[in-house]
Amino acid sequence: MLDKPVDLDAHRGMSAQRSTKLRRGLLEVRADQAALRRRREELETCLLAAPAVTWSEAAAKARYLIQLFAATPEAGDPRRRKLIATVLDELTRLSDGPKPDA
Repeated sequence: MLDKPVDLDAHRGMSAQRSTKLRRGLLEVRADQAALRRRREELETCLLAAPAVTWSEAAAKARYLIQLFAATPEAGDPRRRKLIATVLDELTRLSDGPKPDA
């Protein structure tokens, strides 16, 4: 005997369907945020595990911290946004090491 599952959402009114969809969406967002927090904690544990050995590693740690700051309201000022972009570009350029003359 093959029983198809009943789609209960199809039997609800539009308002109830919208409420269900919103509730499910919020649960997914919360789960995603919790997973992101765990991954961020794992990354920070790795970053703290040992001091940087190269300038490139130090730049990667600085880049991470600057990007965290960039997500805060304090970083919303246009001058700070420009400064953040400039510093991130400089870290990338300088941590790649000197380029051979072309």
